[in-house]
Amino acid sequence: MKTQTSFRTYSCGELQEKNVGEEITLSGFVDTIRDMGGILFMDLRDYYGITQVVVSGSESATDFAARIPLESAVQVSGKVRLRDPETVNEAIATGKVELVASRMEVLGKRTCALPFEIEKNREVREDLRLEYRFLDLRAKRQVENLKLRAQLLQFLRAQMVEQGFLEVQTPILTASSPEGARDYLVPSRQYPGKFYALPQAPQQFKQMLMVSGIDRYFQIAPCFRDEDARADRSPGEFYQLDMEMAFASQEDVFEVMEPVIYNTFKEFSDKKIVKYPFPRIPYKEAMEKYGSDKPDLRNPLMIKDVTDIFEKLDIKVFNGKIVKTITLPKGAEATRTFYDEMTDFAIQECKAKGLAWLKVGEDGSLQGPIAKLIPDASRIAMLEKTETKPGDSIFFIAEKQGLVQKLAGQIRQEIAVKQGLIDEKKFCFCWIVDFPMYEIGDSGKLTFCHNPFSMPQGGLDALETMNPLEILAYQYDIVCNGVELSSGAVRNHDPEIMIKAFELANYTEEEVKKKFGSLYTAFQYGAPPHAGIAPGVDRMLMLLTGEESIREVIAFPMNSKAQDLLMRAPSEVSKRQLEEVHIKVID
Repeated sequence: MKTQTSFRTYSCGELQEKNVGEEITLSGFVDTIRDMGGILFMDLRDYYGITQVVVSGSESATDFAARIPLESAVQVSGKVRLRDPETVNEAIATGKVELVASRMEVLGKRTCALPFEIEKNREVREDLRLEYRFLDLRAKRQVENLKLRAQLLQFLRAQMVEQGFLEVQTPILTASSPEGARDYLVPSRQYPGKFYALPQAPQQFKQMLMVSGIDRYFQIAPCFRDEDARADRSPGEFYQLDMEMAFASQEDVFEVMEPVIYNTFKEFSDKKIVKYPFPRIPYKEAMEKYGSDKPDLRNPLMIKDVTDIFEKLDIKVFNGKIVKTITLPKGAEATRTFYDEMTDFAIQECKAKGLAWLKVGEDGSLQGPIAKLIPDASRIAMLEKTETKPGDSIFFIAEKQGLVQKLAGQIRQEIAVKQGLIDEKKFCFCWIVDFPMYEIGDSGKLTFCHNPFSMPQGGLDALETMNPLEILAYQYDIVCNGVELSSGAVRNHDPEIMIKAFELANYTEEEVKKKFGSLYTAFQYGAPPHAGIAPGVDRMLMLLTGEESIREVIAFPMNSKAQDLLMRAPSEVSKRQLEEVHIKVID
C-alpha cells in the first residue's frame, strides 16, 4: 500500500528495522510529549499508527517541540535509528525504532482547549463526543471500527457479485408509503403542498426491479425512519445489505444469504459460530420457548408452560392467567439479594405485577413465598414438567396470553445475564420462520403482523377460508445473539392475492392503488415470483466489534434524541427558504 505523499515519505505505522539509517519525513498528529530535560520524546500518530520521535541536540529545538499543543498536525524529518533494547515498545508496530528529528514544522496548530483526551474518549459523556466527533474519530478504537466497516462492505459486495447479483442504486427522494415507521418528509418547491419522502427501505423499488427483469438485485442501501433510538437502532438513517431474487422461494433466499452471513462473521471475528447451517425456529415455538422472536440462543434457560397444573389450584396471583416458568440450575445457591433484584427488575423494568419464585431443596421440597400453596401432587407434576432438579430454583410469570411470553422472555434474559450464563465468545444464529400474517392491532382491528408485501402461506385459498389469525406468511428473520439482523419475505406478486390480503387488514382496493400505485400497476404486467431479505450492516458491525451501542460503528451518528450535534441538526432555516417550499411555521 502506497502512503507516500508530498508531506511524508512513510506513514507513522510502517517504520521497521530495515529503515534504520534512512532519512525520512513523517506527518501526523502530536499524540504525547515527554520532556526529559535536554531530550524530548514525541509520539506522532496518524491513521496508520504511531512512531516515537526524539528531539535533542539544541535547547531551541526541544523548546520549540515542547510548546507544540497536543493534537496539532506536524511534519518531522530526520534519521531512523534503533531504540535501546530496554526501551523497545512491543505494543506498537514501530516499537523497535524511532525517528531522530532534524527538522520540525507545525502544519496545523491546535488553538483551542481539548474537550477530552482522545484515547480516553469512552470515559466522557456521549453527547460531548458526538459534538466533537472529528476529534472522537481520531481515537484508535474509532478508527478500527471505521476500517472494519469499510472492509465488511467490500466483503459483502464481493460475495453478492460472485453470486451473480447486480448492484443497483434506488432513489432517495420518493413517495410516502405506510411501511411501519414514520417517514422523513421533504417539501417540494415546484409543487406546493406536496412532499417527497426519504425511503424507509427500497422495498417497492426492488420489487419493481424484479418486474423489470433484473434477476438478482442488491445494494448497500440507506434507509430512513423517524423512530426512537435504542442500543441496536440509530435514529434517522441506517444501512442494510438489500437484496431481491426473481423466480425464487424462501429456500432460495436462505441458500444465498446464509453463507454470506456465515462467511462474513467467520472472516471478521474469532468467535465460534455454534451451528451452521443455522437452525430454523418457527415464530410460535420461539415465543413459547424463549419469549422472543429474536432469541439469544447463548442463553441455556428455557420457558415452560405450567398453566394446566396451576389452573387447578386456588393461588390468587395465578388465577385465570397463563403461567410460565423458568428453571435456574443450581439456583437454590443464589442469594436472597439476587431474587430481590430479579423481582425489582420484573416490576420496574418489565412493568410486571410481580415475580414469584421457589427454591427446590435436596429432598425435592419447595422453599419460597408460595411453597405452602402447592400440594405434593402438583409439586411433583411441576418439577417433572419443568425438568427442575433438587438444588434448582423456579421463577413464575403469570399474565394474559401474549404479554406473558414477552415478560418471560425479558426475565429469562436478565436471569442469564445476572448469573453469567451468556458465553460472549459465541455467535448463535437462527432463522425465525412462519410468522403470523396478521395480528390484532392497538385499534382492535386486524392488521399486518410483519411485512404487508408478504405472500401468505396457502395463497388466496388461505385468505378466503382460514381464520386470519391462523394464517402464516412466508416471512423470515435472521437473528444472532438476541439481535435481529434482518427481515425478509417471499413477496405477494399476485394482484388478486394482494387485494384480498390488504382487504383483511381493512384497506380497500382503491386505497391499495393509491398508496402502492406503482407496485400495483407493475404487477398487472406479469410479475415473477420473487423474494428477498435485507441484513442490517450497522447491526452486523455492532456484533462483530462487541460494541454496546450502534452509534460506535457509524461515522457521524445522531444521538439518542435524533440530533446531529456536530452539524447542529435539526436546525432553523431562513424565512425565505420556508417560503420557497411553501411552508409556514406555526408556534
